[in-house]
Amino acid sequence: MIRRQPPLRHPLAADFQRAVDSFCAALKADTTRHYHGTVRNFLTYLGAHHPQVRRLDQLSRDPHILGWMAHLRARTPPLATASYINLLVALRSVLYELARIHRKPELADMLRREDLPRAPQRMPRPLTDEQDQRLQEEFLRRNDLGANVFLLLRNTGMRIGECIDLSNDCLRSTGPNQWAIHVPLGKLQTERMVPVDAFVCELVQRLRFFRSLDPMPQDKWLLARPGTKVALVRQFRDYLHQVCHSLGMPTNIVPHQTRHTYATQMLRAGISFPVLMKLLGHSDPAMTMRYVDVALTDLQREFHLAREHPRHLPPQPKTALIAKTGLDAVRDALIAAQHVMEMFRRSLPNGISKNQLNRLVNRLTKILTKIRTFKIS
Repeated sequence: MIRRQPPLRHPLAADFQRAVDSFCAALKADTTRHYHGTVRNFLTYLGAHHPQVRRLDQLSRDPHILGWMAHLRARTPPLATASYINLLVALRSVLYELARIHRKPELADMLRREDLPRAPQRMPRPLTDEQDQRLQEEFLRRNDLGANVFLLLRNTGMRIGECIDLSNDCLRSTGPNQWAIHVPLGKLQTERMVPVDAFVCELVQRLRFFRSLDPMPQDKWLLARPGTKVALVRQFRDYLHQVCHSLGMPTNIVPHQTRHTYATQMLRAGISFPVLMKLLGHSDPAMTMRYVDVALTDLQREFHLAREHPRHLPPQPKTALIAKTGLDAVRDALIAAQHVMEMFRRSLPNGISKNQLNRLVNRLTKILTKIRTFKIS
């Protein structure tokens, strides 16, 4: 049951609502609701803390706008930085529209760019190798509707919303023994074809079988929708939560992490970056980079492959190595040992072993510094 909020009662409500309706005419319903929610949030604060403000010309940056920002930061539990930024950006857009409609340029300067905090850097969140393996084994063991949905997500890199929007005929033949899944319009308003193997084809057939057993009338969807799309997403999120709990794994794992895992695995398998962008349906390389987890082991592997098998560099003439002796040989050996220890230390998790290796590396540095001062006649 949808809970409807009472009408917003504030002298400025009509002006703000008119501004939102003015520039949201071509936007999605969810975006429009976000702007209306931001207006309600701001005017509710204004009515509670500054009831004397009843006209636009009484509105000022300090204390009204700055006071609202401080009110948001003081919330308990604290508001996430991304949510805080979204609220500020939304109110800033509304103020710009009010300035245009009422010809009050001072309104456009009440919320400034420097007021927006730096957006948090979103690190890639792929599953660990152990988590990925355990989840896939459990999904294969269960072999129910939810398990096959998550196996499909893991092996195609789709978003959960895109999977729910798959049509019954999403599996398309692209050539002899070649198949691809047609992913419909998604988050970025793009559609794409994702090449798949025989295992994914079998997953689609299983989902079609589960769809045939559902009592709901047949329609174009691969997955039955007993309610809204949002309710079905919530159902699959709860399913993943229960599976993680049964395996003793962290229960904060979300479906989108299978997409990060797919992207990282594809890059490690040798897929080029432009192809990976196409597979994920991205148009911005920066967005794709946020999906990929490049670990130290990946850097080492790629570095050594590039050194051993350069693809674009002309071959270098081989020169005989001159073996060093004496103090030079000792210094080179210590530098090599220091490098190996440092690379190994960086691969370790934080703990006693890593701290001990750090101390040994520092000792080698001091020894090297002392050796460089030697003058042997």
